[in-house]
Amino acid sequence: MKAHPAFGDSLIAGVLLLFDMGIAVTVVDQGVSFSAYIAVTLLMLGPMPFRRYHPLGTSYLILAGGFLQLFSHGGINGIPVRMSDFALAIALYTLVAYTNRKTALIYVGWLVAGTLLWAIFQIGELQAVFLVFLVFVIFGFSWAMGEFIGARRAYQREMEQRLVLLETERDQQAKIAVGEERSRIARELHDIVAHAVSVMIVHADGAAYTIRSQPEVAENAVRTIADTGRLALTEMRRLLGVLRSEEAETQWAPQPDARGVVELAENTRAAGVPVRLEINGDVDDLPVGVGLSVYRIVQEALTNTIKHAGAGTTALVRLARSPEELRLEVTDNGFGTPHDVVKVSGGNGLIGMRERAAVLGGEFEAGPNPGGGWRVRATFPLAA
Repeated sequence: MKAHPAFGDSLIAGVLLLFDMGIAVTVVDQGVSFSAYIAVTLLMLGPMPFRRYHPLGTSYLILAGGFLQLFSHGGINGIPVRMSDFALAIALYTLVAYTNRKTALIYVGWLVAGTLLWAIFQIGELQAVFLVFLVFVIFGFSWAMGEFIGARRAYQREMEQRLVLLETERDQQAKIAVGEERSRIARELHDIVAHAVSVMIVHADGAAYTIRSQPEVAENAVRTIADTGRLALTEMRRLLGVLRSEEAETQWAPQPDARGVVELAENTRAAGVPVRLEINGDVDDLPVGVGLSVYRIVQEALTNTIKHAGAGTTALVRLARSPEELRLEVTDNGFGTPHDVVKVSGGNGLIGMRERAAVLGGEFEAGPNPGGGWRVRATFPLAA
């Protein structure tokens, strides 16, 4: 019925039509024209299947049928109330639910006028007063039902629009966060490649000048070019596929590396959060992309600790390097929860950290620490 409203309205019109035809013989025997009777039936029941699609037009067609009934055989006493008369109440309900109160009030005025005229025609009947009262009760009930259904439909439309807006906003925020992070990574890739190419050009020029007079110096320069090229190629392969938005502005600035983690820890202590730093292995000669990602992840994790962990929190930063990989872990014992972090920051920081690990072929996870607080872990492969 909800999927095909015209079908349901057609069933209602069909039921009313059966009852109307059932008393047709009685009405005709009392002197009512059969053609007028059929015309009233068609005007009042014919538009009903289309009332939801064209509420104003169908309602006034039904009203026209009501007035035709009033002036053709409404003044003949003893004629029972036709079932098609309920179409007037259905039309009133339709206007209240699907249009507005002003339109419905105008329609009510016509209904009241027609009902009062019918009451004057039937003044000789004792049951006229009761019937008029009953008609007004039915119209009042139709208005109330229209108000209720109209309010519910308006509420549903509003909720659907809000859901669509929320879904669109969520998707756009995720796309913006990923796009901004990829743009930052692309700028960092630019710095890596520009540095490597600059070194190679300088050594290539030096080798060209010294290849005859100082072949040993030229040989060392060529070897440096080869090593730098291999390093740049490794970084290019790790960051391949990272796209930069055309609208993003290029920022020319040196980028930090893993050695800056010490300064991050000191700044966090200055902000009031004690930080213990544990470094196992040499992190000074990490690949440029790995060193930068380590720095950014530690920076974001400690920033979240400062914002969300609460007073009295302590943090621990661990860096452990092996020949195959670098392991990073940042933990705190604060009372902040993952829901708080996502609710306040939108989760963009977590998206950025995960993107950084992914483009370098690493792994990333963040979540509540079993002992309380929050934990961030990342692993970066170091093998070529």
